[in-house]
This record gives sequence, C-alpha cells and structure tokens, in this order.
Amino acid sequence: MPGLTVRDLNRTLLARQHLLERTTMPALAMVEHLVGLQAQENLPPYLSLAARLDGFDPDALSDALERREAVRFLTMRGTIHVLTADDALALRPWVQVALDQQSGSNQMNRDARHVPVPDVVAATRDVLADGPLPVKQLGERLAERLDAPAGALAHVARERVPMVQVPPRGLWRRSGGVVYETVESWLGRPTTELEVPALVRRYLRAFGPATAADMTTWSRVTRLGPVFAAMADELDVVETDDGRRLYDVPGAPRVDGSAHAPVRLLGAYDNVFLSHADRARIVPEEHRTRWAGTNGGVGSTVWADGFMAGLWWWRDDAVTVDLFRPFTRSERRELDDEIDRVTALLTG
Repeated sequence: MPGLTVRDLNRTLLARQHLLERTTMPALAMVEHLVGLQAQENLPPYLSLAARLDGFDPDALSDALERREAVRFLTMRGTIHVLTADDALALRPWVQVALDQQSGSNQMNRDARHVPVPDVVAATRDVLADGPLPVKQLGERLAERLDAPAGALAHVARERVPMVQVPPRGLWRRSGGVVYETVESWLGRPTTELEVPALVRRYLRAFGPATAADMTTWSRVTRLGPVFAAMADELDVVETDDGRRLYDVPGAPRVDGSAHAPVRLLGAYDNVFLSHADRARIVPEEHRTRWAGTNGGVGSTVWADGFMAGLWWWRDDAVTVDLFRPFTRSERRELDDEIDRVTALLTG
C-alpha cells in the first residue's frame, strides 16, 4: 500500500481541524476538540473559530470566558491559550516541567534568578489570596517582599504559578489589561492529574497522524517517545511515502490528497501550523520566513489549496492581503467570500 503523501497528510490534518468544511458544533466543544486555541493576542481565537464554525457567534466564546467555562491560561509552548476549564486544570501541571525549564532560561527573568523559586511561588499565592491583581501591581507587591525588580518577579510568577488572565481580558470587543488570579481560586477547584495516553489520543484526533516529536512541538513537553511506544498496541502505525512512521487513532478519518481545500483566513497564531516538528504538511518551506517575525508572526494568515499562501491584516476597517503566489479564479472567488465573512465578523 503506498505511503501517505504530504498532500494526504495536509488534507487529513485540515479535515480533523474542521478547515475543509465548517461545522455547527458549539464553540466550547470546538475549543475542547482542538485542545485549546492559541491566544497570545486577543483576536486569533475568534478568527480560529470563525474559520471552523458555520454561523459562529463571537459572544459564544466571550460568554464562556465570563462564565468561567473557558479561561485564558499559560500552557503549551509557554504561550497563552484559551482552554476549557477542565483542560486548564489538567494541562498546566503536565506542562509545568517545560515551563520551569523555560523560566530558567528566560532573559526577562534574569534579574530575579537569585530569588529561590519556592519563595516567588509562596509570595505570589499570598498576594493573590485577597483576589485578582493587575500584572503591574502583582509585580510591585512581590517586589515589596522579595529582593528583585517587579517586572522580573511578575514574569517568574507567570511561569511558575498557574494564573488565569481574568475577564475582561480577551472578551469580544471589550478586552482589558492583564489581571491575574490563581486558577484554583478562579475556577473554585484544584488542578487535576492528566491521563497522558488520553491526551495523546486527543492530540492525534486533532493533529494526526503524527509522531512523539510532533506532540512535543505542540506542547514543548519532552520524553513522549516512551509514552507512544507503550501505546503501540492501541494505536495505528502508518507510513509516509518517504518512509516515516506515524501514529494514529484507529478508525480516525484520513483524507485523500486530491480533496478540495478551500481558502481560509486564520489569525497570526493558529495551532494548525504550530503543532508538528515537520511543518511541510501545512507550510511550504519557501514561505516559512515570510510569516515568521521577531515574535513568531508578522500577520494573520491566508490558506489556499491546504497550505499557507499569504498574509492579511485588518487596517482601516478592511482586510488587506499579501499573497505569496498568484491565485486561480476560483481561489480568488473563495478569498473574496472569506474576506466578506471576516469583514462581517469584525464590523458586525
């Protein structure tokens, strides 16, 4: 049987991400299916859902944040994600080792490295015991207790203590500054122990077929090879046309590379193209540097025929695009439709 081609992997990934055809599932269900939405900026989570959900109402996500059914939270890759409350409580302890490693090498923390981490953790929990604090005030309160600059201490706290960015941060059209509260206080329950094999299956349902290295790229958690190996009897192993072996969930749909992939407009950050060690299945090599900037991205992204094909910006109440290649007539029609959809979202 021929191995899976790059286009087969591309179409399969897009199908599992609901980017081949929009669906009508609830917004929070999509957040759960995707195991979170990257949200280091406020707008991308809404664009991610608008590209995947038919009739998406941005207030559905905004209301979930206000109801504490979803949270803005530091997890995978040391970046803010919008997660369901249950996922936030389970994922943060699992990624904490990776966050600890990141914190130890983060130059923004260098002026606080002489302060013992347990002291920062204890002080952070103590100053937040009376309720949420803006990040600037959090740093100032920590600096009153610990011998280090406020900004550096706040950064250490961000990576070492599980804290939610509470609303109005991230709400639709009424976002505010970063205000922190411990996740346990905000959600009224403690963090939980993650069942890693269950997370592997969820990752594969949303991003597979894939390898342990791919899941590490998605999460930044290392040493997942033994976990995948221990699950060998319950996972499918599929080969690519260049001889690589990938894991998959039995019965998960795989889509032929000839399937049509419509034009989509995504945000500057979307996990569909940040979650594999080898991004060839989704981003052409020659286009990677066009997107990657000093903080990982320079514009929102245009997708055509399944691959990154341009950048777009929202300027003066209109979508401006910079395409990496000429579009066909049908692609241009689809692009115009997507521009109309995004314009309606952002101006409606």
